[in-house]
Order: sequence, then structure tokens, then C-alpha cells
Amino acid sequence: MEELQEKTLKRESTTIEIARVTIPYEDLDEDVRLAIHCASEKKATSIVALDLREIASFTEFFIIASGGNQRQVQAIADEISEQLKKQLNRKPVRVEGYNSAEWVLIDFGDFIVHIFDKDARDFYDLERLWRDAGRVEVPENP
Repeated sequence: MEELQEKTLKRESTTIEIARVTIPYEDLDEDVRLAIHCASEKKATSIVALDLREIASFTEFFIIASGGNQRQVQAIADEISEQLKKQLNRKPVRVEGYNSAEWVLIDFGDFIVHIFDKDARDFYDLERLWRDAGRVEVPENP
């Protein structure tokens, strides 16, 4: 008689570890560095820059920062927009969320600035959603 072979649906699990790529701050374009500097000057907290060049086609970098309240979020957004226009003649492609100022998005094409209030940043958690992105070493006082 033929022997029955037992088949199983169990798979061997494997884990894939993605190496965290860290980009030096000095390697960023001048406009990205200026946006980070402006956010810092307006006392933005938890400033993070993500390198999306390897995983997204719509932009190269995300800059993520937090403000303490609606007015500070708007002040950070204003400073970034004004200084990039004044110093580098760069205007945003679009700005969203400015009036409510829970999450202001400033799209400059090759980089996007996200400015959150604390609750919105915790809720949307962009760093977790884009965890495969490289990180930029943002200095204490950029």
C-alpha cells in the first residue's frame, strides 16, 4: 500500500530587517536645511527629517515637527514659507490645514513639511507609517 504523506500548511517564518540608513545633515539640500532651521528658530519640538528617496516617488524628504498650540504651529509654518521665499525664492506648491493648525502640510515638491500639534502627531504617527525611510541626523541647533 501507498504510504500517505502528511502535508502541512505551516510556513517557516522569516524576519526581514531593514537597515536604518542615516543621512548626515550636511548632505541635505540648502532649502531642506533652511526649513529645518526655521522650524528650530520658532521653537518647534521633536524635529525629524525622513529620507524617502528610496521608497517614494512623490517627494524626497519629509520634515516633521511639533508646535505647542495652534498659534505656534502657524508661526512655524509662516517662518518656513517666508524664509524660503525670501532667501531662496522658493514658494510652496500647496499649503493645507493652516486654518485649523492641527496638522499643517507645506508641499515644496521635492520635500514636504508636516507641522503638528501634539495630539495630531501622536494620532497620525508618520514616523511609524514611514519607518522604512532613512533618517537624517538633525543636530540640536540646526
